[in-house]
Amino acid sequence: MGPSVSCMSETSQITPYRVQIPQDELDDLRDRLRRTRWAPQLTGTGWERGVPTDYLRRLVDRWADGFDWRAREAELNRFPQFTTTIDGTNVHFLHVRSDVPDATPLILLHGWPGSIVEFLDLIGPLTEPVAHGGTAADAFHLVIPSLPGFGFSGPPPGTGWTDGRIAAAMVELMARLGYERYAVQGGDVGQFVGPLMGRHAPDKVIGVHVNGLLTFPSPDAAVMAALSDADRERLDAMRRWQEQMGAYMQVQGTRPQTIAAALHDSPAGQLAWIVEKFKDWTDPAVDLPEEAVDLDRILTNVSIYWFTGTAGSSAHTYYERFNDPAMWAPKERGTVPTGVAVFPNDISVRHLAEQVHDIVHWTEFERGGHFAALEAPDLLIGDIRAFFRSLG
Repeated sequence: MGPSVSCMSETSQITPYRVQIPQDELDDLRDRLRRTRWAPQLTGTGWERGVPTDYLRRLVDRWADGFDWRAREAELNRFPQFTTTIDGTNVHFLHVRSDVPDATPLILLHGWPGSIVEFLDLIGPLTEPVAHGGTAADAFHLVIPSLPGFGFSGPPPGTGWTDGRIAAAMVELMARLGYERYAVQGGDVGQFVGPLMGRHAPDKVIGVHVNGLLTFPSPDAAVMAALSDADRERLDAMRRWQEQMGAYMQVQGTRPQTIAAALHDSPAGQLAWIVEKFKDWTDPAVDLPEEAVDLDRILTNVSIYWFTGTAGSSAHTYYERFNDPAMWAPKERGTVPTGVAVFPNDISVRHLAEQVHDIVHWTEFERGGHFAALEAPDLLIGDIRAFFRSLG
């Protein structure tokens, strides 16, 4: 399980952690929600212009008077949690070990606007597979970090927290826990960080499994000429997404401190900013976010952003990505075996992915969406098991 705290140096100390939001912060949140200054709704408009005010009012009422944060806090505290300082910043993580001694260590990487809440429904099946339809060979020891700048890790002390730097910190976290060889899974931001962990430590990473993989057009004309009609349709879908749904990304990637001022002061604004993504990115077969993801899960996730004050720091990670030369520089193809799960709304093109990653597993699903761990945990769990089982 790695070295004990007592034998660690001060700089690598691992400290137990529990979520304990002060009551005055809960009271302040409810007061702010009840005093929300509502934006007028333009007659005859709906979701095509953003989150409708009448819908947001319903969710705010639920958050203020029908949502039990203490119950959600207790749910989080069922699992062992810790913090440690890596590269000068705080890193919070869940560390849930399986009863199967030789279980495979697996780090799960969330995205934006996500958090550790994304993975709560995966913990039991992945650590106790026999009790959830699997075999002992499917058991994992789980490490579930709040990425730097997100959630209970809190804002980093300075700039420069690129995806590559986060990946290096996650490699250090696994080493600090004593894991010599381990598996990686991630979606959204995690689909950037996970493969970078493989590039950073190919001798330690058994394999990388991702969902929501972004694939970009290649500068190689021969590669583009080999795309199928279905591939080209997905690239067209990406262009439409950038034109119609990419405003949040441009704001966070170019002026994160400005949006931080709004989101850090207004919980209703923070909820709108996040729930819009749950509307846009969840299974297209459903109409409203809570039809795809349990509403209390969504409110727990938003509450974490609010209580930890990480609306701004999580937005700044987009600025770092936009301005990171290493992010956009040509790279040699990765060598770590990579598995990809593609859910509805994902715009992943296998031929383009194969130019960058060693793709050995590719599954396309007809149910679920971008928040796969929340929307279709059964499918994601099955694909994680199948991929890592195939690696022997």
